[in-house]
Amino acid sequence: MKVLVLTGAESTGKSWLAARLQQRFSGVVVGEYVRHFIDSEQRETCLDDIPAIARGQLAWEDAARGRAPGLLILDTHLLSNMLWSETLFGSYPTWLEDELLARRYDHHLLLSPEGAEWHADGQRCQPEVAQRLGFHEACRSWLERHRQPFVEIAGDWVSREEQAIAQVQALLER
Repeated sequence: MKVLVLTGAESTGKSWLAARLQQRFSGVVVGEYVRHFIDSEQRETCLDDIPAIARGQLAWEDAARGRAPGLLILDTHLLSNMLWSETLFGSYPTWLEDELLARRYDHHLLLSPEGAEWHADGQRCQPEVAQRLGFHEACRSWLERHRQPFVEIAGDWVSREEQAIAQVQALLER
């Protein structure tokens, strides 16, 4: 099983690209648990919610891993939970990083906010490119610091899809 993670700032095409990659390569997609949490709770999240959100994300990921698909596509992983918690609340539970580092991820596609138009959806909160660039840089910094395999994806939607397809093809050939 190859595990691919789509990561980066909001409104950069992660969910759209996950669906496109699944169409092209099959496999299993794991969505963002936090969206389910917010829809279920019908309120703003707080720091005390982060452990439940993270455990929900891990449970979804573990269930998909248990199916042992040839390709597992994660629309997000705990890195986003950590960075959003830090951004919104100033901290995050330290066990999130330990749990994240204990798992194997074969490749990350870090989607750039440059060239990606922001779309409000009732849950997003960083309409300014500068805000999303800061989140993008935090993702890149973490991936580099922890020597995680990744490539940055940028450009228009067609270009993003082409780059991602090439990356997944190479991943599956390894």
